[in-house]
Amino acid sequence: MSLAVSSSVPSVATSASDTRLSPAQRVTAQIKAALERGVRPWIKPWDDSTAGFVLPRRSNGLPYRGVNVVALWAASVEHGFRSPFWFTFKQALAMEAGVRKGERGSFVVFYTEKKDASEETNAEDAGETAVRRILRGYSVFSADQIDGLPAHFYAPPEPVPLDGREAGLLGQLERVPALVRHGGSRAFYDPHADSICLPERSAFRDLGSYLATRAHELGHWTRAPSRLDRDFGQKRFGDAGYALEELVAELCAAIVGATLGFPGEHVEDHAAYIASWLKVLQQSPSAFLSAAGKAQAAADYLLGYMGETTST
Repeated sequence: MSLAVSSSVPSVATSASDTRLSPAQRVTAQIKAALERGVRPWIKPWDDSTAGFVLPRRSNGLPYRGVNVVALWAASVEHGFRSPFWFTFKQALAMEAGVRKGERGSFVVFYTEKKDASEETNAEDAGETAVRRILRGYSVFSADQIDGLPAHFYAPPEPVPLDGREAGLLGQLERVPALVRHGGSRAFYDPHADSICLPERSAFRDLGSYLATRAHELGHWTRAPSRLDRDFGQKRFGDAGYALEELVAELCAAIVGATLGFPGEHVEDHAAYIASWLKVLQQSPSAFLSAAGKAQAAADYLLGYMGETTST
């Protein structure tokens, strides 16, 4: 039996629905709001029962990627959504379900390609076209905002305790052929030696912290020219380039953790890093968007060694 639903599409959150903003501004608006509250939306879900400790998924079960992961985690934290599944208004209707009246959607983005015929050609490149990537977006709704879906869409994923999985999780990370040395009191990637330095495991408060920190430094390890060749330029704390590289490592660790099943928290000076990321968001939402995409690429690179994937 079909449900009676409103014939009008529910409104989206004010910042996400403001068409005066670019798609990059709209998709990062909720992330920015979370950071302004002092919350890293890729970390907070591990502290409560919201859905962010797994990758958010489309109605067909495929995971979202890149900045959309962070945006939907932020929405889950903001509104307490427990289901990891997200639908467009029409997808809900197609399943004879309906978005509840008054619910607001969350904005996600995708790229389309547009081919532009070159105005200046010669005999060698005649007929060549330039391809431009154009960012577009649309609104989605959590299953928790929708009535009438099959029951499995509402069931929140249960966190799997780390107890008993220690050897398996460590084994997964150890498949990455990075040189990792233990000792000292700091965790860092040394690009000159191309090695990772970590404190002894006993120095961490728990296994999850060790795994998250190792994943974070592995994220930095992917930046080497022989791997993903990632360089944001500026190197000192407070620089935009430094903030973006740290953001890549943070998000990479969160995506790897969500895929393998361990918390993504990396213990750092949270307030200082949040301030630097907010500065990037305010000055260049597209730079934040790019960093999220590079974090996804870094996570894909690491997970490839483990036989895991987040690909659509």
